[in-house]
Parts: sequence; structure tokens; C-alpha cells
Amino acid sequence: MRKQTQHRVELAAEKSATHLKAHLEAFFLPILRPGQTLLLAFSGGLDSRVLLELLAPLQKTMGFTLRAMHVHHGLSPNADDWAEFCSATCTSLHIPLHIAHVQVPADSGTGVEAAARKVRYEALCSDTADYIVLAHHEDDQAETLLLQLLRGAGAKGLSAMAMHDENRRLLRPLLDIPRAELLSFAQQHNLRWIEDESNNDQAYDRNYCRHQIMPLLGQRFPAASHTLARSAAHIAEASQLLDDLAQIDAAQYVKEQQLDVTGLASLTEARARNLLRYWLSSQWLSSQLPSYQQNLPTMARLQEMLRQLLSAKNDAGIKIAVDSANGVWLRRYRGFAYVEFNAVSLPIAMVWQGEAELRMPDNSRLIFERCKGSGLAVERLGIHKLRISHRLGGERFKPELARPTRTLKHLLQEANIPPWQRERMPLVYCDDVLAVVPGIGVACTLQATPDEAGLVISWQAS
Repeated sequence: MRKQTQHRVELAAEKSATHLKAHLEAFFLPILRPGQTLLLAFSGGLDSRVLLELLAPLQKTMGFTLRAMHVHHGLSPNADDWAEFCSATCTSLHIPLHIAHVQVPADSGTGVEAAARKVRYEALCSDTADYIVLAHHEDDQAETLLLQLLRGAGAKGLSAMAMHDENRRLLRPLLDIPRAELLSFAQQHNLRWIEDESNNDQAYDRNYCRHQIMPLLGQRFPAASHTLARSAAHIAEASQLLDDLAQIDAAQYVKEQQLDVTGLASLTEARARNLLRYWLSSQWLSSQLPSYQQNLPTMARLQEMLRQLLSAKNDAGIKIAVDSANGVWLRRYRGFAYVEFNAVSLPIAMVWQGEAELRMPDNSRLIFERCKGSGLAVERLGIHKLRISHRLGGERFKPELARPTRTLKHLLQEANIPPWQRERMPLVYCDDVLAVVPGIGVACTLQATPDEAGLVISWQAS
């Protein structure tokens, strides 16, 4: 009888392992290419321990390289022991492990849980791996949806966690696997894992939801976790359709990253909000600031932004805070909306010494490209060096030989350059002569002829 029982246990373990292996292969097959690298976020807890066990042997059959990272927050007195456990476990499976020591700010204003999550993702996303693999499972997804509902989140937030987050290279292959199946696998294979004592602290919203709300729901609705996770998938699909609609509208009303306010006004209110939200998000993603998903404006805030954009006069100087902590503002100029990043005008005093790029104090970039027959005539400069300076006011410039010298202010206005960009624009001087104004041109006496070596200088605002 004992042998029969043992045999049934072994069969169950084999069936569970086969199912999970097939699940992972089906998940990774359309995503991975041979030779790519996966980085597993390895906390040492049950979920990531099971995923490590499953991924290690798949390297040979699927042709990827697996590494792991353990983020050491230092918040628990057991943190060093956990790091040692993770190191020993990875060594036993021949998986390279990097232990990333991070500092969790105590004054972030978002709470320890959110602050720790932020620095953890920053550490993971700083790695050069092709994909970062996270061990979130179906129960995690259900909890996330419930918490987002209680926070009044919109479609983006209610989409919960994505199985494949392309923007941040994140993969969550276990998102449709219940925790109970992972626990069964771990027990059947005699795996050891870490139990983080903070997971029992119900002062944290997620732990309260996990220990109090979900068990109560499960008593009445046994499949609660599964159905909530399924709802999150449905909402994610609806959210994608909203993004698809926004892309159609953006193709018509967004020009060189600027949003046409007249076009915005032609849409229904809901569709205009959808386009505004999408455009703000796309602007954020093109910057190097923290994830916009954590800084999405509320419905009320988005509505107020829309109202101000549509009701202001053409010459009104609109400046609306999107995320003032990170220096992000919504502006309007001559019928177009702009997003302004790092809205600080800093003094510039630099000398060009042949670099292909100079980083300005406000993090914008001045790009130098050598090109025969256009731009600044380099050879005519002789021993004179190019210096970069900020605007002082009253500058005069003559980019066209047939036209008189004019004030730089009027030239910038003619070029439709917004006032806040004019304030930060770097100017290029040859000694005391204003030689290049990016976006405007080169002083007519210093322009390269068709046979001369030229230097084209452009400015990329941050």
C-alpha cells in the first residue's frame, strides 16, 4: 500500500512538472530567439524558487541563457541570510546570480512597500538582459485587480499586470497559474524557499487583501482568484483597443510630438481624453523619467487638463502640472499642446573640443555632425574655438545674406519655437560672433560652401 501511495505521488509530481514545463515552452516560444538572455528576479520565495527550478533545464532545449538577480533591500534582519540562500540555490543549479544592494528611501511619500517595489524594478531594468522574468502568478493578479478597483483605477490600472510588458522587457509566464499549483510542485520536488515575515504584516494593503479579503471571497466564490484574473485579462484587451483608437487619432492630430488642439476639440469628450492620456503616456515613455504608469493623472485631473487646453485663447500661456515633482508640464503654444520636461533654465558655459555630442546642464543634447557642403565652415574657423552659451537677450543674427540682421527673438518667433524652449536653447559662438542657432541656421558669413567641410549642429531638447 505504501509503495502504491508513493507511486501515485510520483505520478502526480511528474504530471505537474510536465504541465508547467509545457506551459512555459508555449509561453516563451513565440517571444524568444535563440541566444537571448533571461534575467530571473529571484527573491528566494516560493514563486521565484519554482520558476528557477523550471527555467534552468529549459536553457538547453530552448536555446536561451538564464541569469538571476536577487535585490537586497536591507529591510529585514534576515536579508543577509536570504541573499546567502539565493546564492547557494543558484550555485547548485549552475545559474549565475547577481545580488543588487539597494537603498529604499524612507521619505518617498508612497510608503515602504511602493518605494521598495520602485527601487527593485529600477535595479532589474538596469540589467542588459533581453528580458526580465518575474514569478507573479494568478493569485497575485487577482489581488492586484482588487486593489486597483478599491483605488478607483481606470482601464490601464484595471488591466493589472501584463504577461508581456514590451516597454520594460518584463515577462510573467506564471500569471495564469494558481499559487496552489506552484506550492504542490515545490512540495512534490522537496524544494526549499524563503518565507518573508513581512508577507504576514497586514498593515500593508496587499497582505490585508491576501489574508482577509481573498479567503472570504473564496468561501463564497471558490474560483474568485481565477475569475478576477480573467477579468483583468478582459480589461487589458479593452485597454489595448482604446490604445489602438488613440493611435488612429494620434496619426491625424499629433505632429512632431505636438498635439493639435483643434483636432482634439473635434473629438467626443471621451475620445479626446483617451487621446490626451495616450499622448501624455507616449511623451513620458520617450523621456528617461520614472514609469508614467505610476504617475497617470486621475480622471478629474485629465478632464481639467482638457478643459484648459480647449478653452484657452490662442495667445494664452498655459502651464499645467503633469508631475511637478519630476518637472513635467503641459503647455500650449499657437494651437498645439506640448509636454515640457526638466523645466529649468540653467546657465551654459562650455567649449566644443570635437565631441560628437555635448550634454547640456538641463540634460538636453547638442549634436555635432560633419557633413561636406552644409552647416558651419569648420576650416574657416582656424584656431578659434566654438563656445556654447545660454541666451542673454538682445542677440542679433543674420542667417541669410540677402536679408538684414534681425533680433534672435523675432527669428525664433517666426520659427514657431515655443517660449520655454527659447529660454533653454544653447547658442554656438565663434569667439564673440553668434555662429549657429540650432533650428534657425548658421551665420551667413560662416556657412560652408558646396566644396567645404561643414559641421551641422542640432539641438535635442530634453
